[in-house]
Amino acid sequence: MRRPLIGMTAYAQQVRYASNELMAGMLPMTYVKAVHAVGGRAVLITPDDPDVDVIESLDGLLLSGGGDVDPERWGAPAHPETSTDRARDESEFLLVRAALDAGLPILGVCRGMQVLAVAGGGSLHQHLPDVVGNDRHRGAAGTDPLAAGAASYGRHDVVTRPGSMARALLGAHLTVNSFHHQAVDDPGAFTVTGWCPDDRVPEVLEDPTRDFVIGVQWHPERTADLRLFQGLVAAAMDRAGLQRARLAA
Repeated sequence: MRRPLIGMTAYAQQVRYASNELMAGMLPMTYVKAVHAVGGRAVLITPDDPDVDVIESLDGLLLSGGGDVDPERWGAPAHPETSTDRARDESEFLLVRAALDAGLPILGVCRGMQVLAVAGGGSLHQHLPDVVGNDRHRGAAGTDPLAAGAASYGRHDVVTRPGSMARALLGAHLTVNSFHHQAVDDPGAFTVTGWCPDDRVPEVLEDPTRDFVIGVQWHPERTADLRLFQGLVAAAMDRAGLQRARLAA
């Protein structure tokens, strides 16, 4: 049985492999394993050759986490703490707009949620500690029991809006892990349906007019909670006319 193909945005990074220094297309395997665990087939999309042709072959798109979105995209000067990757921005903004036009199911994770907001005409806070006065969303060593090997991730609560996709998928309240210093300011064409109750920082965006377009500010791929990935893969299966026999219970 064919699995739904989930395109996953990756990044290019200089790495050391044995005695060799080389540029590699990178994505943590936690993303790949999460998609495979719920019946999808992960396809990595690297930023080196930006184009939208791959959208025709995909059943869903996952916008992965990573570095900062360039503030030029919403007309702001760069903050001293902002570090950007123009090649990745160019590739991902092409992809997300084409995926929206094609009606693909989309899940944005951390940076991926921010890409959704900016693609929809919104804007970001470039350095969240300047806004909320603390580093809660990045955390300190030992604060994150939810994510193995990620001691610097922040741990905080999220509440979701009644009647939203977030509420249907995740319930009214959950505790999440996060590591980010940019955050959504203006959600643009999207709706904020989840937030941190301590500081009202947006934690979930979605488009209620579409079957499955949602972004979250935390890192579900680093936890055992795969409900967002199940939702993405189920929506991709429906769009492709595939049976759901492979979905995890």
